[in-house]
Amino acid sequence: MAVRALRGAITVDRDSVDDIKDRTVELVLALLERNGLDEDHLISVLFSATPDLSAAPPAVGLREVGFGDVPLLCVAEMPTDEGLDRCIRILLHVECDHPRSRLRHVFLRGATVLRPDLAEDGDHLGWQRG
Repeated sequence: MAVRALRGAITVDRDSVDDIKDRTVELVLALLERNGLDEDHLISVLFSATPDLSAAPPAVGLREVGFGDVPLLCVAEMPTDEGLDRCIRILLHVECDHPRSRLRHVFLRGATVLRPDLAEDGDHLGWQRG
């Protein structure tokens, strides 16, 4: 199996523990589902959050839904003048047989503006389990 990297981002409505946890789980589950993967494929996950999100680290939500043995790391996103407010970004390292060209990166809700070329129908509204 090859080591691959999946990218994604999602925005949060409010700087609250529940919103951060819920949106983090939403993003990770969407990345896994769209790529036909599950927790066993995960090597590690790197999260970044914009400075306006401080109520909880994104990893907390993932730990609560059972991803306890996956290494998770949270870092602060570098503030920029053109940055997107209340945004969580993610980099998943996975083991899979997919060629790089088949990987589906996921940008949801307000984060679709970061990569409109990768957006799918309804992504601006959020991910619905398929």
